[in-house]
Amino acid sequence: MFKNQGHVSPKAQFKLTQRFDPAGGSSYGHGKTIDAKRSILHPDLKTIPHQSQVQVIGNGRVASYEGLTDFQLRHPHHKTFHATSIPEDEDLEFTRFYRWHIDAALYGTLAPPVVTTLLAVKVPGGRRQTCRYDDGTGDVLDVPLGTTAFVSGYTMYGSLSEEDKKFSRETKVEYAPHPYVWMSSAKSRSDGLGLLSQGLEVPIADLPPHSKEETQILPLCWRNPVTGKLALQVHPSAVRKLHLADGTVVEDLAEVRAIVHRLQRPGISPRYVYPHDWQQGDLVLFHNRGLLHSVVGAFAEDEVRLFRQCNIAASQFPEGPLPTAAVTA
Repeated sequence: MFKNQGHVSPKAQFKLTQRFDPAGGSSYGHGKTIDAKRSILHPDLKTIPHQSQVQVIGNGRVASYEGLTDFQLRHPHHKTFHATSIPEDEDLEFTRFYRWHIDAALYGTLAPPVVTTLLAVKVPGGRRQTCRYDDGTGDVLDVPLGTTAFVSGYTMYGSLSEEDKKFSRETKVEYAPHPYVWMSSAKSRSDGLGLLSQGLEVPIADLPPHSKEETQILPLCWRNPVTGKLALQVHPSAVRKLHLADGTVVEDLAEVRAIVHRLQRPGISPRYVYPHDWQQGDLVLFHNRGLLHSVVGAFAEDEVRLFRQCNIAASQFPEGPLPTAAVTA
């Protein structure tokens, strides 16, 4: 995290992001979403006209910024995505993790970005909120208003039992085709860690054109190319099937989600969450292949927040674990 970087231009932000994977080209990490109006990402992103890899996110109405004029930003609110929500009269005091995720297209030829950069251009100050898990555990977390919450995929893997570590090393996850359209009608768990199975997903036959060849099947664990350590890196809302070591494919969606949630939930316990306290000019770079993150918070209508986000599709897909004997636990 670098302080006082408000002077950084969108072009410089893109160039900085690109330095972490110079061979990655210049495709925005989520790609150009087909059928964008049905995608869950559609309401949250505005593109900088002169730097297409850089997105504007936030909350409130903005008169003009970097070639965009008179536009409305909407901070994602859990009531639009979760099956249940915090009562309206408690909304400014309490909040939830909106959606734990990694930044990635998860379909087609675009590999998950190596890093994402976030720049705080305008930050409303002051109050704090209590983030509730509302999952029966009683877990809560005191957070700054509009924080971005981060958890380590390495810690998530490291907290598993030896049996679950072995399972995670040997298993692959198959993501839904056009996952952000597929999940657009489904509803999330109250902890933001994956979806409930209520039969609300867009039927596969009703998705935009897709192919088996472009469906992404990735390891549950991604290996750090420098340290060799393993991170449990799964986008829990986009999972559709699990491919086990013995060739079995788990296709029951409720079972798939239950397995992934059981593996990931310890890693988002309050003691493992870093909720960044944004200040204007903060520039944060995070390793998108070693952590999960989530939007958090509920803003009043007149609280304006403006951030710039950049990531680019990587030049290579993440590496999975080495053969068991060589695994770095």
